[in-house]
Amino acid sequence: MKKNLITSVLMTLATTILLGIIYPLTVTGIAQVLFPNKANGQLIQKDGNVVGSRIIGQGFSGPGYFHSRPSAAGNGYDAANSAGSNLGPTNQRLVERVHQDVTTLQAENPNQPVPIDLVTTSASGFDPHITPAAAEFQALRIAKERGITVDQLRALVRKHTEGRQFGFLGEPRVNVLELNLDLDTRFSMRKQSRQ
Repeated sequence: MKKNLITSVLMTLATTILLGIIYPLTVTGIAQVLFPNKANGQLIQKDGNVVGSRIIGQGFSGPGYFHSRPSAAGNGYDAANSAGSNLGPTNQRLVERVHQDVTTLQAENPNQPVPIDLVTTSASGFDPHITPAAAEFQALRIAKERGITVDQLRALVRKHTEGRQFGFLGEPRVNVLELNLDLDTRFSMRKQSRQ
């Protein structure tokens, strides 16, 4: 019995050191050497300041910016409460919210179908991407606010459209933060309203 106890304690110590310390440090070290940007959160900097991450969505509500998908994380993009709403498709609160969002977006761009990702939330609540169709849908509003042409915005959206991974996984997408940062760099706004 004493021998079994000593063996179990030694095994616990060995596996704790191996799997709890050595393995994580080795994997972290390899990631830092081979993929430092990805290992550190794919942070985006502007003028020496971190403005966000390429893989975590942010909310934009100003009329001169491309808007992200709605977020159900807390009060919207709340990092302390990452999750979807868990409301089913027949839940009246969800139906009313989507209907209200569709009505608002149709007023912004009459006679155009509203892309589904502009009225539905992602599972995490932090999706950094929208579809190219969702970006295109918002171009008229942004062009009016910034005093530029829709064609200039379409070219910018095309520049920021990422294709399917490996040519067949996922769907084409646009990173909203990167698009808005490039938008600010290329086209100044008549009035500052980034939110």
